[in-house]
Amino acid sequence: MLFTLLAFAVALGLLITFHELGHYWVARWCGVRVLRFSVGFGRVLVRRTDRHGTEWALSAIPLGGYVKMQDDPPEQATAAQRAESFNQKPVGQRFAIVAAGPLANLLLAAALYAGLSMVGTQEPAAILAEPASNTPAAVAGIRAGDRILAVNDTAVQSWSEARWSLLDLVASGGRADLQVSTAEGVQRVRSLALPAANITPETEDPLQQAGLALHTPTLKVSQVIDGGAGQAAGLQDGDLIVRVGELDEPGPQAFVDKVQASASQPLPVTVLRDGVALSLTVTPRPEAGPDGQTVGRVGVMLGADFPMVSVSYGPLESVWRGLERTVDTAWFSLKMMGRMLTGDVSVRNISGPVTIADYAGQSARVGLAAYIGFLALISVSIGVLNLLPIPMLDGGHLMYYLLEIVRGKPVPDAWLEQGQRVGLGLLAALMSLAFFNDFVRLFS
Repeated sequence: MLFTLLAFAVALGLLITFHELGHYWVARWCGVRVLRFSVGFGRVLVRRTDRHGTEWALSAIPLGGYVKMQDDPPEQATAAQRAESFNQKPVGQRFAIVAAGPLANLLLAAALYAGLSMVGTQEPAAILAEPASNTPAAVAGIRAGDRILAVNDTAVQSWSEARWSLLDLVASGGRADLQVSTAEGVQRVRSLALPAANITPETEDPLQQAGLALHTPTLKVSQVIDGGAGQAAGLQDGDLIVRVGELDEPGPQAFVDKVQASASQPLPVTVLRDGVALSLTVTPRPEAGPDGQTVGRVGVMLGADFPMVSVSYGPLESVWRGLERTVDTAWFSLKMMGRMLTGDVSVRNISGPVTIADYAGQSARVGLAAYIGFLALISVSIGVLNLLPIPMLDGGHLMYYLLEIVRGKPVPDAWLEQGQRVGLGLLAALMSLAFFNDFVRLFS
């Protein structure tokens, strides 16, 4: 729990502080006086005032930060002091200052994605499992062992790249041409016709709905627990499990389900050890499961040797891919929001801080690359959310400035007050829904 909270605090603090730095940099460039830049909220722990008169503060609650500008000139202000006030600036400069925060988040995401592409990561190869019958993948002729080389003429190196290339098509529906290399090494083009997926938190992965899943290699015994049923039966580290009961080449879940259902019952298991097939009999020991029911345990840790590829790109291509991934992610987010408004996507997909904190902890445990990818994704989400034309968000202010440009004069105060009420209501409803979804996931 502490690790998850720390990963969440670091993520939120970093991303929101960078958002505020965007406002700060452009405000300084436009000549606006910045009174305070605070990292965190609440009681100030450390403060320092720079030569421009800006107080830099480190506050007690490390969940973001804020920038306080001189909005209006002080009483009896000089001409220079009036010129430093935000509200005295031309509408174009005010627009740029407000837009700089969300854009800073989008640029940060592009930089993080580019950094991952440049440094390189180890990822599973895009080798497909046998699709379920009557799925789009099965209809298209996909077979077990097919390796995806390109999606709609865009080359992919790994399963994660293939997933990303297909996710928008699977969610919204459309056609995709997959260039694959079969298990025999022959290159083919498979044409997928994808209906729009019904996306809810309870449904399976939309790619799996379409019949596209990563091939799971033969299960491997990565560790035999001392004193367990597996050790008593003769299982050893490195054994490859090729059969359990009547199941050939069982996947991880199938193996676990079979073992749990066979408490105190002799279970034939066939393994490959140094290339030689051995038949063993394992009797899973009865133990209490999470819901109090009796389940079988064999006392082994399982793994699988996925074929891995190293995915990396040159500096220029990495920058381009980072920008492209950021734009695609932002556009995908907007499309999903639109589908929520039309009822095509469930609003139960909206997540709040509890779910985000959980993902922060999970990604940090997987490794630095996964955590950086999580930071990039959340940075895009913050940027997109703040650009929505909702009063009280940056996008709401930008909407007012566009109206000011069209009208040739500022928006009336009555409009602003009414907009504040509407914006506050919308944000309260959105946050309530997000918290409700979080707690439903937490307790269901």
